[in-house]
Amino acid sequence: MGATLRRLSAAPRLAGAASPFDWTRPVPALTLALFLLPIGAGLLGTLLPAFGWQPGLAGEAPGLAPWRALFDQPGLERSVLVTLVSGIGATLAAFAIVVAFCAGCHRSRLFRRLRLVLAPLLAVPHAAAAIGLAFLIAPSGLLVRLVSPWASGWALPPDVASVNDPWGLALTLGLTVKELPFLLLMTLGALGQVGAREPLRTARSLGYGPTTAWLKTVLPALYPLIRLPLYAVLAFSLSVVDMAIILGPSTPPSLAVLVLRWFYDPDLSLRFVAAAGATLQLGLVAAAIALWALGERLVARAARPWLAGGGRGGDWPGGARLADAAGRTAALGAVGLGLASLLGIALWSFAWRWRYPDVLPTSWSLESWRRQLEGLGATGGTTLALGLCATVIALVLVVGCLEREQRGGRRPGRGALWLLYLPLLAPQIGFLFGVQVLAVRLDLAGGWLALVWSHLLFVLPYVFLALAEPYRSLDPRYGRAARCLGAGPERLLWRIRLPMLLRPLLFAAAVGFAVSVGQYLPTLFLGAGRVATLTTEAVALSAGGDRRVLAVYAFLQALLPLLGFLAAIALPAWLFRRRRGARAPQ
Repeated sequence: MGATLRRLSAAPRLAGAASPFDWTRPVPALTLALFLLPIGAGLLGTLLPAFGWQPGLAGEAPGLAPWRALFDQPGLERSVLVTLVSGIGATLAAFAIVVAFCAGCHRSRLFRRLRLVLAPLLAVPHAAAAIGLAFLIAPSGLLVRLVSPWASGWALPPDVASVNDPWGLALTLGLTVKELPFLLLMTLGALGQVGAREPLRTARSLGYGPTTAWLKTVLPALYPLIRLPLYAVLAFSLSVVDMAIILGPSTPPSLAVLVLRWFYDPDLSLRFVAAAGATLQLGLVAAAIALWALGERLVARAARPWLAGGGRGGDWPGGARLADAAGRTAALGAVGLGLASLLGIALWSFAWRWRYPDVLPTSWSLESWRRQLEGLGATGGTTLALGLCATVIALVLVVGCLEREQRGGRRPGRGALWLLYLPLLAPQIGFLFGVQVLAVRLDLAGGWLALVWSHLLFVLPYVFLALAEPYRSLDPRYGRAARCLGAGPERLLWRIRLPMLLRPLLFAAAVGFAVSVGQYLPTLFLGAGRVATLTTEAVALSAGGDRRVLAVYAFLQALLPLLGFLAAIALPAWLFRRRRGARAPQ
């Protein structure tokens, strides 16, 4: 008996027993600190100068003078109007297209196959997408060339402000095309949590039309799950800078671009005006989100009689076909514009002579690439290094947080999800100036630590959103079997969970890398003008006249994230090519 007890006491500990040091225990608190400290300090560093207090610029008398100077600025009202029109209009358009497409096409093959093109469109940074769309819809762009002069009669480019129009319609279109894939991907992911098949089957058996059945049974359960992504799209659309510089009006520009100009004006007194403008931008975003939330309640109350009225929707002749056609056309049109924008970038980067109205270049050359090779090497290397550093750190933190959930048996509540979305809901221009002030005081401005930290603020939420659901839905029986065989928590993580989740891990890494490549304002503010990436160079070149050089930078900027997604697809397939049963979950 004594020998048996000794053998049992020497056996490996089962999972659930406390290990001497659990590295996951401090990770959630560390992650929250990395989020809250810079955002809190940034907001404080923006609010104080907005009310006249910044001793470094002789601002030692708090007051409302910055606000009076702000409201005296010419064109402010028009900037606010353009911001609201483009931001709210793009969010409404993207949401309406997603709902129409899902309601009308949820039974079609297209609904399942559209996932294949979402990843490439998500991978394209905002600046590259805006440049490609400008190549497409400009007066001498590809769309006009396709119908000129044989159909349009335009022997010369038409005198139409299709880009940089005064109302921001091109910006609205660009935001709709870019944000629709993200919103659609979030919706497709949420549909798996709703369990839409059974409610739809029940509604169809009761005689409801397919579109009406989806709107009455699926949408009410789906909307709460995509509310935060919708708010993030709304906040981003209202405060975007790089796309607004490329596609938006310039006299006056949108509010975020106007504030950026004041921040970098040689007249240092305009820093107070810029801080007040950034605070106004914060207020606009908060008011827009509150208005959207109010609209949710009003629509829910108004739709209650329709939801409970029993109308089947099948007696309207052609109603389902019309909804199907409308959703299909709008979604395919937006996706087609996104893909055509990439094609336009590629064509211009290799074109040598392309006169209007030729549909294709008359001569091709690699000369544009050769001339920019030295600059591309430096900026491309910086972009790659920044993206890899931020993505690896984000993966470690996210895996630590999710593993802490598994070991502790507790999932974070709704408040933690709001904190996760905080960098996406707060406009970048509203707090990055304060973060820059903090970095200057700590002598970190222009250094790699500050740059990686600033990118991490925006990379980590997307990595968490991409990885959380696959990590949480992994079959717990694998872990139980490993624990019964004596595996501890660390062995269970490294030998079971991570290998089985290789595909979601690489996909989350590709998403995070794409987000880092597209960061403009964090690099501009925390780089202190000394660090250039493909995004900052592409936005700067967009004001020039050489489309070929601009296309080279935009093409490489889009290519890096696409290569990341290709690696995320190809690497697991190659590693598991002889172990079909061990393939990572989708």
